[in-house]
Amino acid sequence: MNNDNILPKGTETVLIVDDQETIWDYLIEALQTLGYTVLLAENGQDAVDIYQNNPNEIDLILLDMIMPVLNGHDAFIEIQKIDPDVCVLLSSGYVSEEEVQDLIKLGASGFLNKPHRLPVVAQAIRKVLDERAVKKV
Repeated sequence: MNNDNILPKGTETVLIVDDQETIWDYLIEALQTLGYTVLLAENGQDAVDIYQNNPNEIDLILLDMIMPVLNGHDAFIEIQKIDPDVCVLLSSGYVSEEEVQDLIKLGASGFLNKPHRLPVVAQAIRKVLDERAVKKV
């Protein structure tokens, strides 16, 4: 059975921030199949640089919390300095509920547990993007 027919699609640009090649390969292919433009950052500092160099072009960031160079928490804070309205979905398999809640209070849009399951990721991305679209109207 082909899941493409039931998964929500989109045309927005998503920045995937993750240091694990198997995860980014899977997510890039899956999200591109659903119509998204996908950019990749392999660590938090890359994410900050990419976001800063592409103003108003990235609609959502899927941000891993545990990474080298600059972790997800610090990357979120730095990106939020660039754009207080940045749309970020946090992601991790190993992070405290307290840290997640702190970032959600600061403006993160939600949290996805790893390992990722495509229906959950696709629905979460679509939900967050649709909610933002309604707020902007």
